[in-house]
Amino acid sequence: MAGVNQNIQNFYRTAADRDFSRDFLFRVTELNIAGVPAMQENQLIYAKTANLPGRNIGNVAVPYMGLNLNVPGSVTYPGSEGYSITFYLDANSDLRTYFEAASRALFDDQTSTGGYGTPDETHYISLAQLDKELNPISNYKLIGASLRNINDISYSIAAGTGQTVEVTATIAYHYYTNPLLAQ
Repeated sequence: MAGVNQNIQNFYRTAADRDFSRDFLFRVTELNIAGVPAMQENQLIYAKTANLPGRNIGNVAVPYMGLNLNVPGSVTYPGSEGYSITFYLDANSDLRTYFEAASRALFDDQTSTGGYGTPDETHYISLAQLDKELNPISNYKLIGASLRNINDISYSIAAGTGQTVEVTATIAYHYYTNPLLAQ
């Protein structure tokens, strides 16, 4: 068996050749959540923090003579029931208004009605993982997106320093696709 050659020089050489992904090379490029028209990237949907969603293949244990064979099962999307994104809030609060409209379109407490059916593929969030030239290296489309929560927004009136304000929204989705995987 050949020896493992994971020393500092090899790590350095590989790092210089392949480089690293950076924590700011990620964008929300489109919001089209159930109940309201789509928002495009140019409408100030600058995400401050977000996560690339996960995907899990379940395990099916098949016991035979005291030994479990581990067979791949169905897929789940951990956190898809509560995917949170924190955005910088624009000066006119258009993004907050967008989320409020989506919330009331799903359920309006003034009329006790709403469009709380199953969101289809026309409702989605588009995410882009970027290279250093800001070109997409992966595109993720979260299918069946609908709003679940709008967090409160904190203002610090007495001790305010002019710091930017943020809004966090929690959105549910069914699954995601990555069109670049099909190439």
